[in-house]
Amino acid sequence: MLTFLARRLLGLILTLFAVSLVVFLVLEVLPGDVAEVMLGTEAREDTLAALRAQLGLDRPAHVRYFAWIGGLFTGDLGISHTYDVPVAGLIAERLAVTAPLALLAFVLSTLIAVPLGMFAATRRGRAGDYGVMGFAQVGLAIPNFWFAILLILVFAVWLRWLPAGGFPGWDAGPVAGFRALFLPALALALSEAAILARVTRSAVLETMGEDYVRTARAKGLGWRPIMWGHVLRNALIPVTTIMGLQFAFLLAGAVIIENVFTLPGLGRLVLQAIFQRDVIVVKDAVLILAGMVVLVNFAVDMLYAAIDPRPKVEL
Repeated sequence: MLTFLARRLLGLILTLFAVSLVVFLVLEVLPGDVAEVMLGTEAREDTLAALRAQLGLDRPAHVRYFAWIGGLFTGDLGISHTYDVPVAGLIAERLAVTAPLALLAFVLSTLIAVPLGMFAATRRGRAGDYGVMGFAQVGLAIPNFWFAILLILVFAVWLRWLPAGGFPGWDAGPVAGFRALFLPALALALSEAAILARVTRSAVLETMGEDYVRTARAKGLGWRPIMWGHVLRNALIPVTTIMGLQFAFLLAGAVIIENVFTLPGLGRLVLQAIFQRDVIVVKDAVLILAGMVVLVNFAVDMLYAAIDPRPKVEL
């Protein structure tokens, strides 16, 4: 188990290093002038030179890279060119919206998909199975921003149960905050739940055909204890892997959903920073988003190890 943990930690560190290197190379080393991108092609040469000095672009690339990485470890992410505030505080403020949004979408996706997948598997070839698979097909076919528009139309415009957009801030209370995040999270969750329901159905069907399940049934064990005690735990092994991968799609999808619902999240900040040519914010925010995905996948690996009783020697 310790070897398994050490390998996963090493993989996490190497992945973060590779991501940081790619982000740095794309934004600062590849052909092109970052200062000119930020100020525009009409900027004067002395203004460009001053910005290059301010950003440290007059230093060698390897010095800039290690200075940036060192700043990440100390919490000094630089100053936003657009907002003229520390990038660390700006990202922390936006993460307070994006992280709960992604986690709520993740929970909703799991709560929708796992029961539906089990329901479809236990009714294979019957109406319930076809209904769940039809829902999954629709969920796969319709993009999440279209779900967002439909949810706004139904729950905000017609029923007036939930707000159509905006975020009141956590100072207004957790109830108001989660009311504002529920529709965006549901719009994100529906597409991912469609995929997860199909995977859950397949995993449950495969597990139900195993010898130990047939043995448990032959011994007279009830259907519910078999499903929850034997089938579900083993079926969750491949399902857990997909759940970890889906978190990355939830973060990526938040860029669009946050703009549909005008949420002040990290995805919207990245999009605004790209339009405003705020390279410092883009560089830091993209790396933090990638780091969140890597950390979640690491947590999923640990959960996988806890669920799967087999030795981890070859993993």
